[in-house]
Amino acid sequence: MMMKSTQVLFECLLEQGVDTVFGYPGGTILNVYDEFERNAYGKKIRHILTAHEQGAAHAADGYARSTGKVGVCFATSGPGATNLTTGIATAYMDSSPVVFLSVNVGENLIGRDAFQEVDITGITMPITKATYLVREASQLADVVREAFAVAGGGRPGPVMIDILKNVTTESVDFTPLPKEEHVNHGRLAALARRVGNTLKRPKPDEQDIEVLLQMIKTSKKPMILAGGGIVRSRASGEFVAFAEKLDAPVAVTLMGQGAIPGRHPLCTGMIGMHGTHASNMTTTECDLLIAVGARFSDRVTCDLAQFSQQAKVVHIDIDRSEIDKNVLTAHHIVGDAGEVLSALCQKMPKYEHKEWLAQVESWRKEPNRQRSSALDPKEVFACIDRQLGDDVIIATDVGQHQMWTAQYYNYSRPGQLLTSGGFGTMGFGLGAAIGAKVGNPDTVVIHATGDGCLRMNGNEYATAEYYGAPVITVLFNNGALGMVRQWQTLIYGKRYAQTDLDRGPDFVKYAEAFGMPGFRVETAAEFDAALKEAIQCGKSALIECIIDMDEMVWPMVAGGAPITQFLLK
Repeated sequence: MMMKSTQVLFECLLEQGVDTVFGYPGGTILNVYDEFERNAYGKKIRHILTAHEQGAAHAADGYARSTGKVGVCFATSGPGATNLTTGIATAYMDSSPVVFLSVNVGENLIGRDAFQEVDITGITMPITKATYLVREASQLADVVREAFAVAGGGRPGPVMIDILKNVTTESVDFTPLPKEEHVNHGRLAALARRVGNTLKRPKPDEQDIEVLLQMIKTSKKPMILAGGGIVRSRASGEFVAFAEKLDAPVAVTLMGQGAIPGRHPLCTGMIGMHGTHASNMTTTECDLLIAVGARFSDRVTCDLAQFSQQAKVVHIDIDRSEIDKNVLTAHHIVGDAGEVLSALCQKMPKYEHKEWLAQVESWRKEPNRQRSSALDPKEVFACIDRQLGDDVIIATDVGQHQMWTAQYYNYSRPGQLLTSGGFGTMGFGLGAAIGAKVGNPDTVVIHATGDGCLRMNGNEYATAEYYGAPVITVLFNNGALGMVRQWQTLIYGKRYAQTDLDRGPDFVKYAEAFGMPGFRVETAAEFDAALKEAIQCGKSALIECIIDMDEMVWPMVAGGAPITQFLLK
């Protein structure tokens, strides 16, 4: 049937089951937005107008991470498209599936430095799984179907579609197609024949499984490292079953939080620069390290030359390019985490490692640290845990509060902690929290942030309030860029260059300006009362926690040092 190309776009989104789009309109994309009204697509797909395109990108990302669906984000050309790039890179580094769509200037203006023209596919090529420039209406349905398959297939990640404006005025013959049939038609069928398992979860090699089973059989001190790949594949059930059958301690990366419940007796907590003593010591002393869905980033390994030297390292990952990229392995298995772990469990006997686990237990006691008389971040998260337990999603920005959020809360499931791990994006948290709330309307969403980060993204309170997507901000205000100040204290001779934030706004009044209640607290009792009120009010709320300027994240390993070489206060 003949149909306007803009109708084709929305019909393709409906084929994918899209129910929410985050975005911001502008001149070149107006034909797309007009279609929302012209054929009532706005009644089938909810559009969330954010305060800024970067907020839209993070919201689509947060929606994707918390629901397991592919997020969708719209923007206009020029600055609208380039404002997405930080959000695209954030999604790319953390393997989050989002389809970003922009509309560029018309064909007759390409290459003429036209108003708001930019080569967004060229700009985003290094930070996406794929980019598409749609020059003809006949390409559109095929491109959209392929983009969703690529974003959500294999190792997930963001995809960029840029459509020329003249394409949005054309009509084209369109044949509806059920989603399960897409892989058998058009570009997607050709792509599947060409690249195969990048669009689906690769099956693990049986011989590779057997080799690992033999390595496990001879190991006396095995350990497991849980990475973000377990969270992305929603394979926590298979992972916990494997860990319990192996009877081995489990360390988690920042992105692996939720792969195993934090209170599980085998879980030793986070690994690396701000990891626990138990996780870092276990990694150093084990004889077999099985990493599942982890990238071995510098924040995990610190000094690569001394990382887990005594162990045979086995890497299980869906992406072959990650194998031997940072840490050389004794063995590897390429495949989806859930499928590999299921195959191992089916063939593996139940093991016991009592002596090894007793040794690990002896490392669990953390060194005492000095505490100030001010409100302690650990008390804040203990209070959140008492009041909300597992019935919460927490989105963070980046800095000290991010590490406290990872260290002091026990996550029980994938998608419960939303944080920018790979790219370290200040400003990620509020947009991500809004996206999570839109995708999970019945779950309380906490936005953990610092006074530096909230200056970067507070404009999105307008979005949360307008759309009735309430999030509760827990603001750790120490009057400084805390993590940078911590490094300046410990490593840079207390030379505090440009890290003091002795300036406005008054954050309580700032919240009230958006029609939200704001609370300022200085004790655990005050925080407890404020949190109860914030949960009950049914609106977004901000709780400003006044903490000591020199409250630090402990433990800490200096960059490039061995992971057992902790700095002490």
